Amino acid sequence: MKLASYWHDTAPAFAGSAPGPVGGKVDVAVVGGGFTGLSAALALARRGASVAVLESAHVGAGASGRNGGQCNNGFSQDFTAMEARFGFDRAVALYRAFDAAVDTVERLVAEENIDCSFARTGKLKLAAKPAHAEKLARARDALHRGADPDTAFVPRDALPAEIGSERYHGGLLYPKSGSMHMGRFVVGLAEAAARRGARIHEDAPVRRLTRIGRTEAHDVETARGTLRAAQVLLATGPSMQGPFFRYRRRIVPIGSFIVVTEPLGRNRVGSLLPARRMCTTTQNIGHYFRITPDDRLLFGGRARFALSSATSDAKSGRVLEAGMLDTFPQLAGTRLDWCWGGIVDMTQDRLPRAGQHDGLHYSMGYSGHGTQMSTHMGQVMAAVMAGDRDANPWAGLDWPAIRGHFGPPWFLPLVGAWYKLQDRLH
Repeated sequence: MKLASYWHDTAPAFAGSAPGPVGGKVDVAVVGGGFTGLSAALALARRGASVAVLESAHVGAGASGRNGGQCNNGFSQDFTAMEARFGFDRAVALYRAFDAAVDTVERLVAEENIDCSFARTGKLKLAAKPAHAEKLARARDALHRGADPDTAFVPRDALPAEIGSERYHGGLLYPKSGSMHMGRFVVGLAEAAARRGARIHEDAPVRRLTRIGRTEAHDVETARGTLRAAQVLLATGPSMQGPFFRYRRRIVPIGSFIVVTEPLGRNRVGSLLPARRMCTTTQNIGHYFRITPDDRLLFGGRARFALSSATSDAKSGRVLEAGMLDTFPQLAGTRLDWCWGGIVDMTQDRLPRAGQHDGLHYSMGYSGHGTQMSTHMGQVMAAVMAGDRDANPWAGLDWPAIRGHFGPPWFLPLVGAWYKLQDRLH
């Protein structure tokens, strides 16, 4: 079991990193070389802006290359809760932002000819308990009132056509959702941005941002030199390094862990997930899983409430193996080829945040729905920075600091204990 990301290992290396020191002047400096930053750089370069992407490691090194490979529409929260908070019209608009996000991924894949196995496979949210199935049926009814009439409830007796497991009690199908190879997509985005003229500086962690007067311009100091940017976009996700303390107080970095099996063959994966759906479960500490383009099972979840490390990843791999066999006992004896961990940039209400503060533009906090929304928000923030303030669907959301949170999430074991209790009780 290799402790590395399957997405990184099975994607080509990005060969377009800008050589030499970081310096000069640009229209926009983008901090972060994941989906948000690369999508923004591509959109800005298409508009004729000079752009420098500043990545602390390599493109896709963070969450963009360490996630579960799902490109899903729909809230993680119940739609009725969003309606109670925002009102029907705003809740529908925010829900449809996730639809638009999947459309954005599909559009960029086609426009830039990115070879990443993108497909509209659909997502199936699986009920872990009978009561959860009833809740999913009610969620379907709420979505049919105007947000997403394409969703469909799958009763337990119809589940064998969707999944080769008796573990679940029903499901809610989101047919607009998709899948792709995350590593090949992030490299494809980087190559597209570089073709349009964006300079992508890898191994260039940002150390200091110095605002020039009351303008949006900043001197951006990196480990490889300093440049001056007329505008700056922070696309750092849950970064725990660099001069981003304000954002660290508002984002909880939560570990998520994943294993990938040996190749199973087309017939065998067809017996597990005949339609190759993206799958999630309804527990607070649940699982997500899918079939990879080369016919392996990817299986992930919040195996441990800890951050990723070699020790933590290995322990999590064994926890996930037990969960996989609980779901698919027919996989007993199957070899695990990869295991890795990543960090989810979780906000307190599990909704993204994007806007401007103290002259800096930002977009982050995708809370487990980052693949599609981060790509989409890169495009959106490029429009915002060009003057279209109405493009941002998350504008106006307050974002207070999380009380007692100043950096490393000391409270994660307590959160884990609480969620485990809720899963037992409900």
